[in-house]
Formats: sequence, C-alpha cells, structure tokens
Amino acid sequence: MPKYFLGVDGGGTNCRIRLADANLSTLAEARGGRSNLQLENGDPAYVSIREGTRQVFAMAGVDFAETVNTHACFGMAGARLPSAREAFAARDWPFAKVTVYDDIDIARAGAHEGEDGAVIIVGTGSAGMALVKGKRYQVGGWGFYIGDQMSGAILGRELVRHAVEATDGLVEGSPLTEAVIEKLGGSLDAVMAWSFDKRQPADYGALMPLFIEYFEKGDPVAAELMEIELGYIDRYVNYFKARGAEKLAIVGGFGQRLLPLLSIRYGDYVCLPRAEPLHGAVILARQNADAENAI
Repeated sequence: MPKYFLGVDGGGTNCRIRLADANLSTLAEARGGRSNLQLENGDPAYVSIREGTRQVFAMAGVDFAETVNTHACFGMAGARLPSAREAFAARDWPFAKVTVYDDIDIARAGAHEGEDGAVIIVGTGSAGMALVKGKRYQVGGWGFYIGDQMSGAILGRELVRHAVEATDGLVEGSPLTEAVIEKLGGSLDAVMAWSFDKRQPADYGALMPLFIEYFEKGDPVAAELMEIELGYIDRYVNYFKARGAEKLAIVGGFGQRLLPLLSIRYGDYVCLPRAEPLHGAVILARQNADAENAI
C-alpha cells in the first residue's frame, strides 16, 4: 500500500491540496492558484499543484522524495471532457499514480464519504452526479456558455440582463435592479463597459450576496428569478430520484445558502455533505490504490 495519499480540489480561482497518511488522517494542507483545466491549456493548474505539493510536504515534515510512495487524486474544474483529464494526468508528476477527475466526482465522494448517493454543485458553476449500485450518472457541468443553469453565474447574468431591461423600461424594475445598476457603475453605459471588460463567470456569481439580500427583503424581481433557479434544480432532483438515488447532497456556497428553501421543497431528500470535496479526493485516491492492489 502507498504510504501517503494526496488530494486536490482544483477550482477556477484557487486550489486546495491535502496530504494524508495511510489512515486518511490529514498531515497538512496548502493552497494554490487558479486550477481550471480550460484556462491556458491547464498550465496555471499544473503550476499551482506542483508548487502546492512541495508546500504541503514541507508543512507535513515529509521528505519530498516520498511522492513516489504517494497516490494522488485531482478533482478539477474544467475536467468534464475525458481528453482534458487524460492530458492533465499525463503531465510530469512525481507521484506513484495520478488520477484526474471532474470536480463533481470528489464532491460526490466527500458528500457521501465514498458511499452511494447523489450530489449537485450549485456555486459559480453547476453540475450533478450520482453513484447508484456501482453505476455512475453525470449530468450538467457543460460550462457557462452552454450549461451551468443552476449556477450563481448564470443567475447573476440573468439578473444583470433584467436590471438593464428594467432601466430601459422594457420590464418592471425593483430595488434590486436599481442596486445592480448602481453596483456596476450607476448607468447603462457603465454596465455595458463593465460587461465588455473580459468578465468571467465569477464576476456574475459575485452578485449572489446582493441577490440573496434583496430576496430576503421580499424584492419581486428576486422572487421571480428565484423561481427560475428552483425550476432548474427541480430538473436535477427529478432526474436523480428516477435513477434510484436515495439522498442528494447540496454542495457549493450558493446552493448551501439555498438549503432552507430546498428543504421546504424536497424534504429530507436533500442534505448537507458529510465531508468536503477535498476529503472526497483523498477517499478516491485510497479507493484507487485499493483497487490497484486487488488486481
């Protein structure tokens, strides 16, 4: 058996790296930079993980040469395509074995501590996955431009569009739409300039605290958009129920902020994750090593 397991939770803005011993007890944890595999062919992610690995071994007081006795598992944003995962795993790594997963896999593994169950990520992006009696079901996760319907980024973009239309007088506005225009520069010209400034999904997702603030005040536009959001989540809940998943964990900052509403809507079918995605990465590293040793 390997002496160590290394897990990576790679996100679009940063990554977390954890080194664990053979019992999955955490020895050290470090942070790195951007880790979306679709950014610059994965180069920033590669640099972040390489540097973070050196850091985490040093923090744990473990000789870096022990990477040859370490199984690694990376759960990466932007890893929906098998080709992206395979190319990243084939890079020059110091580990005994590297397995690259989509970030939904480590979220699901952590949420149910390696057991069966479903998960949806509702954060800047969105996706869903379940494992039911050994069968894997994955939906969504196709990115900001053609997917991510449940995400804070898509909802944020729709919020900005509604605010612009309301300011034009095409639809009813509200205190929320006024607050959005003010936050993005105070005029439609300013909002247009803001939108042209290479805006990323995270820029739209950053509007979610404002959205929630006004939703809790009873803002009518926030209520209208929330129903659209919940309708997208309905699709995923119905999909996983139909495939026999007995529990659905909600992962992601925006999704967990919505959990009180989701609990009213779906009862105890939805739950908080039992463990975080980073622990899920370590669990998968251990499961992969067990499977390899069983051959």
